[in-house]
Amino acid sequence: MKTTIIDLSKPIQYNAGDPWYMRVKIKHKSHKKSHWLIRLALNLPFRLFPKNWVGWADDSIKNMGLHATTHIDAPWHYGPVVEGKPAKTIDQIPLEWCYGDGIVIDCTHKEDFVAITVEDLKKDLDKNGITIQEGNIVLIRTDRDKMMGTPEFVERGTGMSKEATEWLIGQGVKVMGIDQWGWDLPLKYMAKRAKELNDPEYFWEGHRVGIEKEYLHMEQLTNLSALPPSGFKVSVFPLKIVGGSAAPARVVAIINP
Repeated sequence: MKTTIIDLSKPIQYNAGDPWYMRVKIKHKSHKKSHWLIRLALNLPFRLFPKNWVGWADDSIKNMGLHATTHIDAPWHYGPVVEGKPAKTIDQIPLEWCYGDGIVIDCTHKEDFVAITVEDLKKDLDKNGITIQEGNIVLIRTDRDKMMGTPEFVERGTGMSKEATEWLIGQGVKVMGIDQWGWDLPLKYMAKRAKELNDPEYFWEGHRVGIEKEYLHMEQLTNLSALPPSGFKVSVFPLKIVGGSAAPARVVAIINP
């Protein structure tokens, strides 16, 4: 049997259904165009241009925020200080945190705008006979990745409560992730609800755990339905963006025979 690698990352591409601030723009430069650029910029005579080669393809990415696609948030994203120390930016994250045994917790039963609780996590772990170990990478499955590329992806979803986030950290989990737009309940819903409750502690409560306790989370994962509850590795190495609050990552699950 061969090792199976399952891609948990969203394709990086332009999608008109994304919010305006998430629409990735990629400019593709053709082989033919680079043929002329090579000759002009490098002053390479036509007679010396390889006969069996048109030119190289090239591309550039414009208007792609670090949180626009599958990514991992650094502690710096949550606030400038964590546990009384300067928060780490994404280039300062120990790579040892970014590879480990994976666990999927099924929260697909949660309705939109209803936060995931500690009881939800414990119930699914108990059902599958799983005990979280220090260094595990925990993935929260909601199946909201099915809405990727549509306006509903940002507007709808469940989300991790403050208590559930703290509980995972308490089990020794440094890196966790979710297959919906954000870690918390949808932003517009949280803002509306905070006004209704007149509660300054309600908004972004899951993220803000990272001001008190050092942890990282991934957002916009996909394909968690293809994974077993445990028995696989997760690799989530971010781009080394100096000073970044996050970085895109090619997140994969590795199942060894």
